[in-house]
Amino acid sequence: MEPRFELFLNGESRTGVVARTVTELVLELKLPGPALLIECNGTALHRSEWGRTVLRDGDRLEFVRIVAGG
Repeated sequence: MEPRFELFLNGESRTGVVARTVTELVLELKLPGPALLIECNGTALHRSEWGRTVLRDGDRLEFVRIVAGG
């Protein structure tokens, strides 16, 4: 059985998360990866860091969706 833990996503608690990395979390939540900026525990992540950023119980992530407009 895969370990499950609690994360805080945009200030809201989410339990039962299975993802081990930020990339896996984006896929688990079916988020639009190319249109996201992600911050983990107060640090903005470059997209190349997502796959090697290991999630831990209690981590706080902020997702900002980029929207083009004019």
